[in-house]
Amino acid sequence: MPRRHPAEEPAWAAPHPVLPPELLVPAVWARPLTPPRSGRPPQLWLARVEVLRDVVAPLAESVLDSGERARAAALRSAADRDGYRVAHIGLRLLLGAYLGIEPANVPLVRQPCPMCRAPHGRPAVPGADLCFSLSRSGGLCLLAFAATAVGADIEQLPASDVVADVGAILHRREAAELAACPPERRPAAFARAWTRKEAYLKGLGTGLGRDLRLDHLSTSPHAPSRVPGWVIHDVAAGPGHAAAVAVAEAPPAERPR
Repeated sequence: MPRRHPAEEPAWAAPHPVLPPELLVPAVWARPLTPPRSGRPPQLWLARVEVLRDVVAPLAESVLDSGERARAAALRSAADRDGYRVAHIGLRLLLGAYLGIEPANVPLVRQPCPMCRAPHGRPAVPGADLCFSLSRSGGLCLLAFAATAVGADIEQLPASDVVADVGAILHRREAAELAACPPERRPAAFARAWTRKEAYLKGLGTGLGRDLRLDHLSTSPHAPSRVPGWVIHDVAAGPGHAAAVAVAEAPPAERPR
């Protein structure tokens, strides 16, 4: 792949490969928020379920729609139910603060999947330029907002046997990188590749419907591989987790100068 000239890179893309999210607390959604601008970095929020579960629980009936409430109730474990509510109530509260809409009135839809055109692509608010993505794992929720298509993923570091079972379905170069990695480092290396890949596929709107072997995002701790039209960053998620965000590049005319 030809290397892009540095002048073609978004100004925020190269110097800081790991992006720090802001901690989500009630004071954040209690005030209006300024949506991210085109060509600027995504706005990232990290929610800790144990901190916010009791805060958001009383809001479930008034903020979530009937489908969201049903999906939360169908989850078997209390931890999963708490995580779902924190992620989805947090999403609605943030969207309300960004868009100036009551959280319960934010209309959420799914865009058509780029592969099959069925309505299970990226989530969206009709008529709004704000793009968003959420992910949750192991008591943490990552929420990303951008002016262009965005995908986010957060995962707990997997067990070694999971790496051995799943590593073979990655890109052949990623599988080779894992095989060359010392065994004690493979869970973190796998999680880096997986979160980068899933963030990118969520940004595309295909999710895991796209073959995981098609795209090389790398297991390197230094930086993800370049993907034409996208900026992919690791996200600081703390011990025991890996996270990443993928943002579609703004058209040249919309990039800040």
